[in-house]
Amino acid sequence: MAMEIATFAAGCFWGVEEAFRQVPGVLETQVGYTGGHTPHPTYQQVCSDTTGHAEAVQVVFDPAQVSYEQLLEVFWSIHDPTQVNRQGPDIGTQYRSAIFFHTPEQEAAARASKQRLEQSGRLRRPIATEIVPAREFWRAEEYHQQYFAKRGLRGHCHLPWR
Repeated sequence: MAMEIATFAAGCFWGVEEAFRQVPGVLETQVGYTGGHTPHPTYQQVCSDTTGHAEAVQVVFDPAQVSYEQLLEVFWSIHDPTQVNRQGPDIGTQYRSAIFFHTPEQEAAARASKQRLEQSGRLRRPIATEIVPAREFWRAEEYHQQYFAKRGLRGHCHLPWR
């Protein structure tokens, strides 16, 4: 079975992970930190807003069951991509909106998806989402992994924006 990896940042990683865990064809998720300059960052370091890392979710998926484009649709639907360095009450560069592409095909799909959303007229402000190459992904501490599932919670961390 051919598996692929996708990496997204859309605010607090707890709710983002939970949203992707619900998608048929997603085989595995893990939360962590990426996009910054500090090796092996801790949650406390990332929260200091000095590491350059975003809270992110790495998604392992079966492209025969779910396409990367479908994952992009989930990504756009679970956060406000027009907010700069924040989502709801969470503020800082670690909460930025970003798509970390792993292949040229993912980059092209992400850029096309962003352009379609921009042209749709659904948003009142410009999209702030970064589309950048995937870098080293640092797995977050175990207590962050599947945080909502371990506690029997549903939903997401930030306020509804639509």
